[in-house]
Amino acid sequence: MSDSLFNSPTISQPTQARSWITRLVFALAFSTLFLMAVGSATRVMNAGLSCPDWPLCYGEIVPRDQMNLEVFLEWFHRLVATTIGFGTIALVAVSWWFRRDLPKWTPWATLFALFLVVFQGVLGGLTVTQLLRFDIVTAHLGTGLLFFSTLLAIGTMLIPYQGTGTVGKLRLVGIAATGFVYFQSILGGLVSSQWALHQCFGQSQLCTIMNSHIAGIVPPTLSVLALVILAWRTPALHPLLRRLINVAGLLLVLQISLGVATFKLRLQVEPLTVAHQATGAALLGTLLVFTVLALRDSAEGQIVKVEA
Repeated sequence: MSDSLFNSPTISQPTQARSWITRLVFALAFSTLFLMAVGSATRVMNAGLSCPDWPLCYGEIVPRDQMNLEVFLEWFHRLVATTIGFGTIALVAVSWWFRRDLPKWTPWATLFALFLVVFQGVLGGLTVTQLLRFDIVTAHLGTGLLFFSTLLAIGTMLIPYQGTGTVGKLRLVGIAATGFVYFQSILGGLVSSQWALHQCFGQSQLCTIMNSHIAGIVPPTLSVLALVILAWRTPALHPLLRRLINVAGLLLVLQISLGVATFKLRLQVEPLTVAHQATGAALLGTLLVFTVLALRDSAEGQIVKVEA
């Protein structure tokens, strides 16, 4: 079997280097999910400018004299982001060092992840120096989600997986659902970065942005529901794909419930807002992993047919 995008000689029996790299990738991905939750908490607590300078905080690595909850959130957000940045540099280094034990695309994919994390760091600095300008804040979120998705895609391509060749149209519906959830998350970030919900309720301003996010829930909801139903109706579906789609369905229900609660309570309960945004990222990640595995499943099924 050739070393291609979806298949390599080491998929069924991964080397130790490949196993460690896969663990590092998923560790960085889950750390990024945690970082996005911390970033959401920083935003809803109005702590985005608690450290007025960048990259230091009050000119210090650890601002002990000025430390309070808001300063801690912003400082801790930067600390986790820096750790992930160094972790990504390490990922690139080991991927190139052990490139003979990995699919050919792996080192280049990790380089793309490094580019994203560097760009994300630049945007993080601009959010402070440009005083939380809404387009930069939104781009910061969008890049973070793309970096998170890239890591998950790399890790999912590296894990051992033997498909059943029964995915059919699931891969296409999965691509659509993942895309819709990503763009809905960007709309949510736009609402959050402009405080559109507060502006609409308090001053009847920016209601169009808020309503766009509310209306935008329809495409991702319908596509995820279609994916769940189609997966349930697919015979001999791989157990991992079946578990992932069940998780995606539960996350969708939770996300909608949190969104309704956040709207009804007018963002007055900060943990709900943070949970809403974190659940959206988790849903995106689950759909992406499902879709990548479905693509691998389909590719392996085609190879089996050709060999037969």
